[in-house]
Amino acid sequence: MEKQMLFDLNENCGETFPGCDYRPTDRKNWMASLGPKDLHINNIVWPGTHNSATDRIGIPCISRPFAQCQTLSVYQQLALGTRVLDIRVNENNRVCHGILLTYNIDVVINDVKKFLFETTSEVIILEIRTEYGHRDPPEFEDYLEEKLSMYLIHQDDYVFGKTIAELLPKRIICVWKPRNSPQPKPGSPFWSAEYLKDNWIDTDLPSTKFDSNLKYLSDQAPVSSRYFFYRVENTVTAQPDNPVVCVRPVTGRIHGYARLFINRCFAEGCANRLQVFSTDFIGGDFVDACVGLTHARVHGEC
Repeated sequence: MEKQMLFDLNENCGETFPGCDYRPTDRKNWMASLGPKDLHINNIVWPGTHNSATDRIGIPCISRPFAQCQTLSVYQQLALGTRVLDIRVNENNRVCHGILLTYNIDVVINDVKKFLFETTSEVIILEIRTEYGHRDPPEFEDYLEEKLSMYLIHQDDYVFGKTIAELLPKRIICVWKPRNSPQPKPGSPFWSAEYLKDNWIDTDLPSTKFDSNLKYLSDQAPVSSRYFFYRVENTVTAQPDNPVVCVRPVTGRIHGYARLFINRCFAEGCANRLQVFSTDFIGGDFVDACVGLTHARVHGEC
């Protein structure tokens, strides 16, 4: 029923918006292509992934279908154009999704560093949080600083009004969200939880999530006057009272309507609030939609 509602809305409203026809010639370097001197941090529409490091989580064909939200590695996602990563860790420095575990956080950090080494002007938002039900990994800020110090952009409200060119050679906004440890302080190499916000709702109903995303986005200030990143997740979540509990078929109910969502943002007058846009199982068309809208903003088309 709800999936049909989105299908009908898409048929009636379409997927057009300023920049919708733009396709980056090189997704791996799309920020460089748009021009680091022209790209202000608060004006970018950042394509992101939900539960980014779950490509090898759990046991294949047994537990993996219930927790895998991406099939690409972190490096492959970045090369495809992803610029916001959502990483969950446990007390043993293992990446996890709920109770299911995958590789050590070193794998993520090495993928990030490999990508940054191969590019020159791409900036990423690296969100790392302690997963619900787990304890903070010990001395984790020291670990991150040792591994990433040359790239870390320090916590500072003035960053939002700066261009990428003004931040280089620093290229990572690292948002660290511990559960029990103190939050990062102003001036720290890490950004506290208040700098990356969302209004996540736990539902497998696609139209309900779509409408909720629009409502909460409309409540935000425009990106030009906001000093935090606000994320909209184009995802839905399996529910225990529904017989379909594998991630892919459930999130597939909303997955194909990212361009429709941007179209509706313009119709509802909240497109100037859209900033971080995330998805499960990211693909090139999702990246192109975000980059296309960013291109339109840079060129004054919206």
